Amino acid sequence: MSVQMEERATAALEELKLLTAREHLDGVCQQAAASGWSYSHFLGHLLDGELRERHRKTVELNLQFARFPYLKRLSEFDYAAQPGVDRRLVEELATGRFLYEGRSVVFLGPPGVGKTHLAISLGVLTAEMGHRVSFTTAIEMARKLSKAMAENRLHRELNNMTRPKLLVIDEVGYLQLDTAEASLVFQVISSRYEKQGAIILTSNKAFSEWGDIFAGDAVMASAALDRLLHRCTVINIRGESYRLKEKRQARKSAFTMPVEETQAVVS
Repeated sequence: MSVQMEERATAALEELKLLTAREHLDGVCQQAAASGWSYSHFLGHLLDGELRERHRKTVELNLQFARFPYLKRLSEFDYAAQPGVDRRLVEELATGRFLYEGRSVVFLGPPGVGKTHLAISLGVLTAEMGHRVSFTTAIEMARKLSKAMAENRLHRELNNMTRPKLLVIDEVGYLQLDTAEASLVFQVISSRYEKQGAIILTSNKAFSEWGDIFAGDAVMASAALDRLLHRCTVINIRGESYRLKEKRQARKSAFTMPVEETQAVVS
């Protein structure tokens, strides 16, 4: 490629906002000339690099937007420690099909069994598919909505919680909501249901106890469950808490440690 032609190509790529392609144009031209690439091969290679970089930036922005407390992967989940979790069902969820069907996913179980791990892992996969995800705890969401209502911007905040492809609501039931907060959380669930927006929710409470979560309002709890469970996958984890198990194993190790090693640790 002549200098004049390369300058024109660089300017065109910049105008088209193909900035990664512009940055790598010279190197790709040299590689194409050395390897005898066809024009279509050259163009495909140049554009593939542009697409990869755009996807990387999209995923990075999606993860920032999601505000996960930490990142988890399904590959890190210990199915052996929680044999009650249907691995095939989780892997089906990992395809993302539930997102396009507007389905909910509910993880139930006591604290420490991996509910949040699974929820975050599916959220990360969603972000990597190029979709917006929002993560929140139930009480954080309720307080954010209450603040928005007090500042006369509730409609905008509800839209913010309805717009992402996936909303992850963690720790439903860990702290009880008051009547106003319960009503606001219900509005989010109802709005996403009407617009077929996917929800992942974790809770340590059985569905029969959800009246307590919604400020003792059994009617509101029933209405929320009706919307959640209409199109829903429920995974009930009945295993032992990872944290309690690790604590017990650590205590057991301390008692079974050889005398010399125990003395070394104490000193």
